[in-house]
Amino acid sequence: QSYYSSIEIIFLFSVKLKVNKMTSIHTLYPIDYYRLPNCQPEKLTMANENLGEFLAGDRIESSPYLLNMREQMYCEQVCITNLGRAEAQGVSPNKMVRAIRKNYHNNWIVDNLPAASKVEDDKTITTRYWQGFPIGYIDPSDKKAYVHNHVNIEIMYHPVGVTAVDKYRVVRFTVEPFSIDHKYEELDDDDDDEVTTDKAKITNPISSCGALKGTNHTSWNMLRNHKPALASGKTLFTYDVTWVQNDDLPWASRWDIYLSMDDAIPARVHWLSIANSLLIVFVLSAMIAAILIRNLKRDFKRYSRVSTDEEKAEELEEFGWKLVHADVFRPPLQYQMFFCVCCGTGAQLFCMVVLTILFSAIGFLSPSNRGSLIMAQLLTFVALGALNGYVTAVLYKTFKGKSWQNATTFTALFFPGIAFSIFFVLDLFAVHEHSSDAVPFTTIVILLVLWFGISTPLVYLGSYFGYKADVIEFPTNTSSIPRQIPDQPWYMSNLFTLAVGGILPFGACFVELFFILASVWMDQYYYVFGFLLLVFFILVATCAEITVLFCYFQLCGENYHWWWRSFSTAGSTAIWVFGYSVMYFKQLEANSFATYMLYFGYMGLACFGLFLATGCVGVYSALTFNQTIFGSIKID
Repeated sequence: QSYYSSIEIIFLFSVKLKVNKMTSIHTLYPIDYYRLPNCQPEKLTMANENLGEFLAGDRIESSPYLLNMREQMYCEQVCITNLGRAEAQGVSPNKMVRAIRKNYHNNWIVDNLPAASKVEDDKTITTRYWQGFPIGYIDPSDKKAYVHNHVNIEIMYHPVGVTAVDKYRVVRFTVEPFSIDHKYEELDDDDDDEVTTDKAKITNPISSCGALKGTNHTSWNMLRNHKPALASGKTLFTYDVTWVQNDDLPWASRWDIYLSMDDAIPARVHWLSIANSLLIVFVLSAMIAAILIRNLKRDFKRYSRVSTDEEKAEELEEFGWKLVHADVFRPPLQYQMFFCVCCGTGAQLFCMVVLTILFSAIGFLSPSNRGSLIMAQLLTFVALGALNGYVTAVLYKTFKGKSWQNATTFTALFFPGIAFSIFFVLDLFAVHEHSSDAVPFTTIVILLVLWFGISTPLVYLGSYFGYKADVIEFPTNTSSIPRQIPDQPWYMSNLFTLAVGGILPFGACFVELFFILASVWMDQYYYVFGFLLLVFFILVATCAEITVLFCYFQLCGENYHWWWRSFSTAGSTAIWVFGYSVMYFKQLEANSFATYMLYFGYMGLACFGLFLATGCVGVYSALTFNQTIFGSIKID
């Protein structure tokens, strides 16, 4: 897999341990590692990050933890840092306590591998390969916050090859946090600074820091008679390093356990999801076969046969969808330009999703390459601006629209303007929360350049060719006088079709939607893009089928206003998705206004994009269906 080739081989020297943003599923706002009083290196450096990493809030920086290749380390002291005032009733807690109570986790990196978290107790040892490791915990007995001031760092490696000397590759990185109340005497009396890196003499050492130092690493059993460290006052931070040679784990497969989350979600869950989706598609297809095909055959036979003299003499009145042949392709009565812009933007978003999932399924995009997925989505959307302009222009020209320049400008500003406005407002919330999600000014300038410097010109280019292209051909002519629409039954009302139209498409994808939301909001990995691609195509097929079914019923009721109805019928899937996201939000246990704004702001934007994409699928499905059936009958 190509994304592994950029990782450097580690020689027999120091190994860099880097720190990334600290994350919490309760606040959803990541914060910079050094915003808390953590130990800092002598020279703080920041890794070069791409645009996707900045937008995702990643802030990868150097750390004071020194690791040497294959060198076992025991109870090494990092620094003594002042965590702040002690917890007391009526006193505002310090930064560390607030972060622990918000369940923030550290995210460390060695050789591009994120740290897995090992948790040990009297009976079990559990390793988790997502969400990093907690910075501390709340004791259930006294409700106080305790900091993890000691970590066991375990690194698995293997030699590069027989011929290569002193060259190794890291294949696994695990951190086991502990809270140890180190009693110590500072060797330097100068304690005015908040953070000092001077060594200290531990007066109550555990075995790995005292008599057994250099022989045994810190373990759970050593801490039975030691108190944990409160998240306040001056605290000594220490660490162990264990190197384990693992020749059985191939370097090319080192990310597999992270991406599968150690099989926390079995593959059969995704297969059951697909089976559920296919069942819905089969049921819906059977309904269409039973209703549409049978009825259409009867209609074609009735409409196509030549009337006898007796029937002409009796002047039998026709009924059904043939009666609206002179109105069925009449442009929408309201908001024609807006309808065209929605269809063009929906086509752009639809193709962006297909290409992004396809590239991810092939293996071009991987979570191991941080920020690549966001960059792929962003750049693909920008490049597809020409498609947006073309689709909008052809449809608007077909409707005989006259304000071509206004339509093109509206197309270029519509969805990017909404997305950027929401992004900018939420970025202000991130700045207020001192979150690493706050995007630097230079990144905002880059986004504006992509919008106005690349996307907008491409929209105008696509519109130019769209207005030069031929209009969409319809099999029937449209009359100058609109036909009167009879009263419609309640089950063909806009509200009913809007509510019912999205149930089956949503049912076809809601299981995968759960895993996607967990990936976005709970820092879990999602890498089953092959399953996702299949589920997405099932979603598209379901949207198309339900739209065609409702369109047929609507035409049988002699209602030819199907343009907006078909868009909203398929697009209503997004309404159900947003409703599901509201239910999912309860799992996050968030209680701040900023978190509500962040979650529902971005979920609202995502659902609006889904509404446009699925709505475009519905329109072109209904258009193809109408062109087919009206082109198959004889019009007098």
